[in-house]
Amino acid sequence: MLLEKVISVLALSAALLDGSLDTAMPDKNIDSRIFLINRQHSISRRYVPPDLRRVIAHGISQEMRQDAATALEQMFEDAKEAGLPLSTVSGYRSYSKQSTIYSRKVNSIGVKAADRVSARPGTSEHQLGLAMDVAKKGSSSLTTAFAKTEQGKWVYENAHKYGFIVRYPEGYEDVTGYSYEPWHIRYVGVEYATAIYQSGLPMELYMSGHRLEIFDYLIHQATNEVHP
Repeated sequence: MLLEKVISVLALSAALLDGSLDTAMPDKNIDSRIFLINRQHSISRRYVPPDLRRVIAHGISQEMRQDAATALEQMFEDAKEAGLPLSTVSGYRSYSKQSTIYSRKVNSIGVKAADRVSARPGTSEHQLGLAMDVAKKGSSSLTTAFAKTEQGKWVYENAHKYGFIVRYPEGYEDVTGYSYEPWHIRYVGVEYATAIYQSGLPMELYMSGHRLEIFDYLIHQATNEVHP
C-alpha cells in the first residue's frame, strides 16, 4: 500500500511538472494566446510571431497573428453593420520599431512620463502580434476621449465576444504599469476574454487568480489520490 501511494505521488508530480503545469501557467508560454508580457515579463529582441498576416480592415495597413487578425476583421465588420465603423492604427511592431517609439517618447517627455504611456522594447504586447490600437473610422487619434465615443463604448462592451480585452483599464494603472488606454485591445481568445471582461480585472490580476484556482484544484486532486 505504501509503495502504491509513493507511485501515485510521483506520477502526479510528473504531471504537474509536465502538461498540468503548462495548463496552470499558460501566461508563461510565449506561444499561448494569453502569454503575459509587461514590465516584469519581457521577450527577446529576436522574437517574431510565426503566423503574422496583414489585417484586411479599414485603417492604416497593419499585421497581426492569424487568429487575432481573423477575429479583428469580424469585429470591424460587425461594428460597421452597427453603424460604428472603426479604424486600425497600430498592430504588430518589431523590437526595433518599439525601441524607436519609446526613445522618441523619452526624448519628448522624459523617462518617467514615457514609461506610463509607452512600453520599453521587449515588453510591448504589439511585438506579440496580438494587440491592436483602434480608433473611430477616419481617425488615428489615440486618446482617452475614445472611451466616450459610441465606437469606444461599443468596443468596451463587445470586444470580448471576438476574443479581445481592453488591456489597460481605468483605475488599475499601478497594476498594469500604464495609463488608461481604451483604444488598446489584446487578443486572448473568446473564453479568456469573456472571463476577464466579466471579472472587471486587468489581465495581471485575473491570471494570478486563475493560476491559484488551478493549483488549488491540482493539490486537491493530489490529496485525494494519496488517501487510502
